[in-house]
Amino acid sequence: MGTDTLSLRDDLQSKISQIVKGLRNLRDEGQFNEPNLDGTAGDYVSFDSWEWPQGVGLYGIAQLWLQTGDEQAREILENWYEKQLKQGLPPQNVNTTAPMLALSLLWQQTRDPRWKPVLDDWANRLIEEAPRTVSGGFQHDVSDKINDGELWDDTLFMLALFLASYGQGAERPELVDEAKFQFLVHTHYLCEPETALWFHGWSFDGNHNFARARWARGNSWISAGILDLIDLAELDPATRRFLLWVVKAQLTSLLEYQCESGAWRTLVDDPSSYEEISATSAIGYALLKGYRLGLGPENWKDAGNKALQAVLRNIDHEGVVQQVSYGTRMGHDLQFYKDIPLHPTGYGQSMALLCLVEALNHIN
Repeated sequence: MGTDTLSLRDDLQSKISQIVKGLRNLRDEGQFNEPNLDGTAGDYVSFDSWEWPQGVGLYGIAQLWLQTGDEQAREILENWYEKQLKQGLPPQNVNTTAPMLALSLLWQQTRDPRWKPVLDDWANRLIEEAPRTVSGGFQHDVSDKINDGELWDDTLFMLALFLASYGQGAERPELVDEAKFQFLVHTHYLCEPETALWFHGWSFDGNHNFARARWARGNSWISAGILDLIDLAELDPATRRFLLWVVKAQLTSLLEYQCESGAWRTLVDDPSSYEEISATSAIGYALLKGYRLGLGPENWKDAGNKALQAVLRNIDHEGVVQQVSYGTRMGHDLQFYKDIPLHPTGYGQSMALLCLVEALNHIN
């Protein structure tokens, strides 16, 4: 291995350690007042809170452990879940399901008996009780809002990946089937045939895609999510073939909108919207992973590396990923997305982590 390669690997490993530290140090400083439906305070920033940004963050830590053997990452996971279970889990919804994905991966590797009853109970309640739209797709209900009759692209990453992962590990094919169905039905309502890009959401109340926002982070949930789905569970050949076509077409389209900096804008096709690093991280991750899997041409690797450089430039000296848009509700006009404030988040840390760990695969 050449000196330049060793140097790049060392740089990436150093940045990875900084990102994990930055994730663990995130604290809610009271900038956002988002009470839950039950009256409790919502905390979408602090690492110790059980919510979707933290769930995505934990998934990044789990991938770091699984792909590099980093035992500190495993220790972080075990300590986090042990503490949370002692405190008691929050009410179930789409977003509070997100932390279950990393717990599923932890259990699959360790078979620690502490985790399986929790995973079984959560998966069973999702299948039996979680609200659904008329299509059978899970309604995107969250801790602070009931989104009646709505499908969001976020649901696939926050909920369906858990069902796929746990269904595969626990030999429960009905859970994998449910995950596959969710990807298929969301593709039907959210993927735009003309561009292969995805809209943020769909409402059965009026049958429309809200602002028809081609939102970058939503698209990145899909590009990363589909490629991770094929790793997490065994898919039947037809479903696998269909979803791989969906993601290949989407990534090909996304290449047309990559900025000179290597980033993507928060509205993919709107040059007046700001560049956004969480989406850039996950799209870069998908391009690099897709190229490694033989799904795309050389320009996927080149674009992925360009995205990687954009991500690296936005990691500060404390390991905090900057230029990340805060949690984004459903927008009814495009200006809504351009007005979302920038703020460090768990998912910003995690998506950057996924990109950097995938880059290590290419070096190794």
